[in-house]
Order: sequence, then C-alpha cells, then structure tokens
Amino acid sequence: MSTGISGAAPPGDHINRAAADEGPLPWYRQRLWRTLRRGSGPFNVAFLLLVTFTAVSAPWITSRDPTVSDPVNRLHPPAWQAKGAPVNLLGTDQLGRDVYTRLVYGARISLVVGLGTVLISALLGSAAGLVAGYFEGRLGTGLMRLADIQLAFPFLLLALAVVAAVGAGLLNVILILGIAGWATFARVVRSQVLSIKQREYVEAVRAIGAGQSTILVRHVVPNVLTPVIVLATATVANNIVVEASLTFLGLGVQPTIPSWGSMLADARDYLAVAWWMGIFPGLALMLTVLTINLLGDWLRDYLDPTLRNI
Repeated sequence: MSTGISGAAPPGDHINRAAADEGPLPWYRQRLWRTLRRGSGPFNVAFLLLVTFTAVSAPWITSRDPTVSDPVNRLHPPAWQAKGAPVNLLGTDQLGRDVYTRLVYGARISLVVGLGTVLISALLGSAAGLVAGYFEGRLGTGLMRLADIQLAFPFLLLALAVVAAVGAGLLNVILILGIAGWATFARVVRSQVLSIKQREYVEAVRAIGAGQSTILVRHVVPNVLTPVIVLATATVANNIVVEASLTFLGLGVQPTIPSWGSMLADARDYLAVAWWMGIFPGLALMLTVLTINLLGDWLRDYLDPTLRNI
C-alpha cells in the first residue's frame, strides 16, 4: 500500500510556478541587477551618502568649532599615538584646531562647490548645446566657436586668471567654475542632438505635425540626459579638485572657512613634524574624487542603451 499521494507537487513547486507566471523581469531591472553584481556602484553610492551625511550633520557629529584655535594644544598627534589626546581623534594643527572637526566641515565646501558648479555648467551648456544642435544656423555656429575658444585655454589656468582678477571667495569660485564649464556640456549635448534629430522616430513625429518645442521637450531632451548625467559626475570630481587647488594657492575660499584645500595648504610646512595635518584631508579628497569618478563609470554602464542586452 503506497503512503504517497499520487500527483502531489514537490515542495516549493508552487513558488516556482508563481515566479514563472510573473514572467521575466523588465530589461532595466535585469540590467540593474547585472550592473550591481559586476560593478562597485553600491559601494560608491554608500561612500558618497556617508560623506553627504557627514557634511550635513557636522554640528551633531562634532561639538567643536573648526575655527577656534588653542595654541596650548597645537600639533598634538592623533589619539592612538603617544601624547595623543582622546578629545582630538585625528590630532590638532599648528594653531591647535581639531583636524577631525575641520575635516568634517571641509566636506561641506567640497560638496557645495562640486554640485553648485555642475548645476550651473549643465544648465548653461545644455541650453547652448540644444540650440546649436537643433536649430544650427549662425547662432549655433557662434556658440560653438565661443566654446572652442574657451576650451583652448587650460581649465585650471583659466580659473586661476579669473579668480585672481575678480577676487577669491566661495561664491566667486562657484560662479567662475560653473560658467567656465559650460563649453564641455555644450559640445556633448550638441553632438547628441545632431544625431538624435535625424532618427526615424523624430522624423515621424515631425511628419505628423508636432511643433519644435514638443519635439525638443518630449523626444530630444530625454535622450541627451544620459551623457549629461555621466559628464556631470566627472565634472563634480574635477571641480572639487580645482577648488582644492585654488584654495591651496590662496585663491579659493576664505582662510577662515575650513576646507580640504586650506588644510593641505596649512600642512605643507609641517609635514615633517605633523604628518596627520596633510594625510587625512588628502585621503578624504582622494577617496571622494575617486568614488565620484567610479560612480560615473557605473552610471554610464547602466544608462547606456547600447548595453541593454549585455
């Protein structure tokens, strides 16, 4: 006598059938999963979220003032070294200011400069690229010749000259770097628009009587967002380095504002006796820029429509 049940489904079979009934995952979810498995995107996002959280919550992470000096406790080593104080986790600088506190507040300057400059550059450059690529004509040609002239100058040298002329300061640095970066966005957007407006679906929409504004907003702009996003991530990293370089040379933010560039400038005369003054802001700058660049590569792999079947 058989004790089994004839025709009974094996355990877990109903789960497999339910998954089969749902059908395959959409292409964008499949590509996201493949990109997550083979890339470092999640780690980059996590690190940038940590940096952003640190910058936003700086007053709660540390209760010390980054600008208050304490000459009695100057050049104290990190807490884990001999003569280090637990209250100064990463040591103190030549004026007795806490390195950890200045490092945390310096993240604010880097993020504000990086994001603010890219926002200005992307808006100005994308608008110019759309006009030059879609309408062409004398206006488009003139915009591209202006972009060529600006791109002929080294970016850092151009920023140095303008900042030296108009003066240092956080707002001036953001405006100068933002305006100076429009040419790259304009070139990229124009090349994309010249290709997109010749596509069959754009010709079909134009044939049924759609207006120029409708074609631009609904069919051209969405297709140029991917290269703009990828370029924006690379520009954020570049502008963070440029701001630190300008501040290191004394042409960036005011000395009273804590930033990674000013910390590196203060450390150059004390590297032999106080290595922690330059190592920690240098590591923070390097890791942040590297993470943003890797995130840009990851976004390119995910957003590129030519890789949808890879």
